[in-house]
Amino acid sequence: MFTPSRDTARRFLIDAWEKRTQGRPATPLETLAADVIALHPEYHALLADPAAIERDWAPEDGAMNPFLHLSLHLAIEEQLSIDQPKGIRAALTSRLARHGERHAALHDLLDCLGETLWRAQREQRPPDGQAYLDCIRRKS
Repeated sequence: MFTPSRDTARRFLIDAWEKRTQGRPATPLETLAADVIALHPEYHALLADPAAIERDWAPEDGAMNPFLHLSLHLAIEEQLSIDQPKGIRAALTSRLARHGERHAALHDLLDCLGETLWRAQREQRPPDGQAYLDCIRRKS
């Protein structure tokens, strides 16, 4: 399993966005990352700042860590590509019907994925795919 360091994951996102903005060739994963970043103009200046790689975002600060946010988006895109956990594509379809817009629907999934990962870490167990899907279905 690929488990990059915090800095490696951040550098990947920064480099993917730099390639997009400079019109340089990118790998398919970098292209996907740049597509996700393009949906978040609020992060564009941050990703152009070399010091961003060192910055910390604490939950008590009230702001989402942009690198975590973008990484969760990428994880969801991977889940959707293979329908894992089984039913994630159908869950997105139901959220699309509710929101009428893919990015807003993805944020429902993102909220639930973040919660699922937080619980798994807190309880020191693997993420619960069924709980993740249940969380998405409960979204109003």
